[in-house]
Amino acid sequence: MAVVIVTHHSHDLPLCLASIPGASTSPTLTVVVDNATSDDSVRTVMAENPEAVFIETGENLGYGRAVNRAVETLGPEIEWILVTNPDTVFGVGAIDTLMAVGESDPRIGSVGPRITNSDGSVYPSARSLPSLRTGTGHALFSRVWPTNPWTARYLRSSVYKRPGSDPVPAGWLSGACVLVRRTAFTEIGGFDPRYFMYFEDVDLGKSLGEAGWSNIYAPAATVEHAGGSSTARYSRRMLIAHHSSAALYLSKKYSAWYFWPLRTILRMSLFVRARLKS
Repeated sequence: MAVVIVTHHSHDLPLCLASIPGASTSPTLTVVVDNATSDDSVRTVMAENPEAVFIETGENLGYGRAVNRAVETLGPEIEWILVTNPDTVFGVGAIDTLMAVGESDPRIGSVGPRITNSDGSVYPSARSLPSLRTGTGHALFSRVWPTNPWTARYLRSSVYKRPGSDPVPAGWLSGACVLVRRTAFTEIGGFDPRYFMYFEDVDLGKSLGEAGWSNIYAPAATVEHAGGSSTARYSRRMLIAHHSSAALYLSKKYSAWYFWPLRTILRMSLFVRARLKS
């Protein structure tokens, strides 16, 4: 299997790389894709980790396109690809646990771990696919009414509170750390390259599900995610990218010709919301 890490101005990469050996008892190929970091920080880290494959894109391809670039370089013997952010730290045995779940059923297309934040809280990484109703309710009320039913339905809040660690089906899994079966990934064409950042993981989960593959949340595997270290420098740009990606996802979801008034309203609403929040 291969671990694919996409980095851009992230200083957490050394911790991520150091945690991989303890997370897997099997040989693991690590591929680091650098999206045009402007200093030598990533090169310095990679010089200290010569066993890893290093790909410099020369430009910021965005998350999904960078992962696609890495997958293209993998040999045919690689069937499982663990896509992860550079600011994740794997728990002991986490990769082995994800692999065991993935290999338990030939129709599993992706597996995601329990992701904890740096303060120990659980990040809602296994969510329902957003619909127009739940997406609108979540967008409008999540900040002022965090426990609203639309947000709870979208985030699947009850999943993270249930006892035990049995695998649970999900609509989509966070791209911060997700194990993907290469056969399934190739079948759907990989990440949609039109997403620069955000929603590429939502789209991946949706595409896998439509192709007959399942997305599984495996809370027995844990990783810690610092979150946002590489995007904080571009918060306004990332906010606009988030809303642009949301518009693309909804346009794909409601792609029939008779939905064109809805698509127009959604794009305008998201454009205005992005400008108001930035």
